[in-house]
Amino acid sequence: MTKQTKYNVIIVDDHLLFAGSLEKLIESFDEFNVLFHAKNGQDFQQKLKGVKVQPDVVLLDINMPVMDGFETANWLSSYRKDIKILALSMDDDEETILRMLRCGANGYLLKDIHPDKLHEALLEVMSKGYYHSEKVASTLLHSLNPNNDKPEHRLKENERIFIGLACTEMTYKEIAEKMNLSPKTIDGYRHELFNRLNIKNRVGLVIYALKHDLYQL
Repeated sequence: MTKQTKYNVIIVDDHLLFAGSLEKLIESFDEFNVLFHAKNGQDFQQKLKGVKVQPDVVLLDINMPVMDGFETANWLSSYRKDIKILALSMDDDEETILRMLRCGANGYLLKDIHPDKLHEALLEVMSKGYYHSEKVASTLLHSLNPNNDKPEHRLKENERIFIGLACTEMTYKEIAEKMNLSPKTIDGYRHELFNRLNIKNRVGLVIYALKHDLYQL
């Protein structure tokens, strides 16, 4: 790949030492160039105004002061959909991953990722439009299982409603209250759908809903 075809990367992270090391690492990849580093979402928005070239991908931390990764991803999804988002965080819990996917992240990586895997992720998000780490890869494989094609026709109306609400930030208890059902009934829906759709957790349910147009971002 020639220098003229390098992809432009922006790093948004409030830890200066980590961001500096990450910049040097990315600059060592032949295909990538770092435009700038920002310490939070607000700083990123300000610096983005002065950029004359097209940014291709943002490596986005989640826990930052002033404007965090969730807010920044939401802003990018609304105003700069042309820029890919790779979340890079220490948080590996299901709810955090779920929320970042809803906010429009094209991939989710942990900060202890091997440099070769980071290189692979950057290349893949530019070529395919998405990249998922091993943390969520099994969920994706299950949700994209060919045996699950068009199974939404077998869903009951309450199951469709439940799936839509499960894609929000509502807890299962809040979903039960919203649907005027008992928590036990909602728990039954959850277990039944997980088994029937061959998925393992709420992240998989959201991915399934997006793939089958049961929920729109």
